[in-house]
Amino acid sequence: MQFLIFGTIEHMKKQTRRHFLRRSSVGAVAIATSSSKLLAKEEGFIDLFDGKTLKGWHKNPQRIGHGTGGVWKAEDGCITGEQDPPGSGNGGILLTDAKFGDFDLRLDIKPDWGVCSGLFLRSNNKGQCFQMMVDYHDGGNVGHIYGEGTGGFNTRPFDIDGKIIDGKLVGLKPKPKGEKPKINYSISGEKFCSLYKVNDWNKVRVKCVGKHPKIITWINGEKVCEFDAASYSGSGFDREKITQTLGTKGSIAVQVHGGGSWPKGAKCRWRNIRIKEL
Repeated sequence: MQFLIFGTIEHMKKQTRRHFLRRSSVGAVAIATSSSKLLAKEEGFIDLFDGKTLKGWHKNPQRIGHGTGGVWKAEDGCITGEQDPPGSGNGGILLTDAKFGDFDLRLDIKPDWGVCSGLFLRSNNKGQCFQMMVDYHDGGNVGHIYGEGTGGFNTRPFDIDGKIIDGKLVGLKPKPKGEKPKINYSISGEKFCSLYKVNDWNKVRVKCVGKHPKIITWINGEKVCEFDAASYSGSGFDREKITQTLGTKGSIAVQVHGGGSWPKGAKCRWRNIRIKEL
């Protein structure tokens, strides 16, 4: 009898500990979620994506160079984009209805290997913009600024190639370009490839300020690129013409590149999209 009582007491202690740990875990999640919402509110950030619908977003209303719009869905808590239909070469962009000029933008990205995508800043419905490249393929680049439909200027000092083992992407390696662009700052190719998380989510921050904007990008907390349109003098860049084309405000947009290089069935994913106007 003494053994049975002792066993029962020990069982009750274990159950109590399990119950406490479950409650602690749930409580920690609730506190973290509450703290995240409070922090967002205190910092002045607003959500651009509600995690469930594409409310507040629209596809390019007319055909552009990349196509009629692509396929965009809200699924698994993120925005996904792919060609329409998959592998057809028909892409496009998804734009916020609201327009922004000076801002601090935060989001997570997870492109499939092989896709050519982009994060569009101050974009119009034609897809003309300052673009943070999300060219996630051999010879690509993620994090530097490109002139999409605005002269094709390019600030990338290096490309990336994939390390493939048994048909799977296991890492990235840098490939320096011959001429270094005239930008304020760029991360090294080696450092970028060491900090980028392949086959996983990566945190992105973009700050854009000014009539001729200074645009700074960060990935996973590390500064990647600092581009200043007021002083940049690279090939294909005409600051006054770009300002006339874009104005000082535009949509935030995400891209599915048109053409045959996008792998059939591949997607680019975006989540936790928040912005603070400056």
